[in-house]
Amino acid sequence: MAARSLGRLSQKSTSLFLCDMQEKFRPSIVYFPQILECSRRMNELAKIMKLPTIVTEQYPKGLGPTVGELGDVSHAKKFEKTCFSMVLPQVEEELKNNKTKSVILCGIETQACILRTTTDLLDLNYEVHVVADAVSSRSQVDRMYAIATMRQMGAFITTSETVLLQLLGDAKHPNFREAQKLITTSAPDSGLLDSFGGAKL
Repeated sequence: MAARSLGRLSQKSTSLFLCDMQEKFRPSIVYFPQILECSRRMNELAKIMKLPTIVTEQYPKGLGPTVGELGDVSHAKKFEKTCFSMVLPQVEEELKNNKTKSVILCGIETQACILRTTTDLLDLNYEVHVVADAVSSRSQVDRMYAIATMRQMGAFITTSETVLLQLLGDAKHPNFREAQKLITTSAPDSGLLDSFGGAKL
């Protein structure tokens, strides 16, 4: 019998994926400012804890660059794509080189690139932690059912604050004080409770 995965996050084996948060999506994605803020926190956490970071842009010639509110991403590896998955051959190579076991996933759209990326990562036996307050879609129905589908597939559905605390694990962690500043203010409301209407996820 295979050992049950508990979804533990380790600083030594975790990468952050930031998917397609670009200018042309700004008007159409529901709760775009809020998911950007949660994603920014994850990006800052990745810098503090030196987590390998992957940023993708979907056809940037037409959809524009990554938005500035995400913060400085100069530490990240950036890739252009046209497919709905972040798991490009170059990204697969990065994951192997970094000895990644778990991926934290943020971005848009939940039912498209987030879902397909999750599918591909799980198929390659990576653990996937989808940050529910850092993913969104044009339609909240699509967002809700994509999150439910990913959970059924075996992804961990989590929040930005949960990721931060699980990665630190201990108030004695050398990065605790610096990282703690990212959650001194609660994460913004990204409509999750309204979207799910109290339904079981």
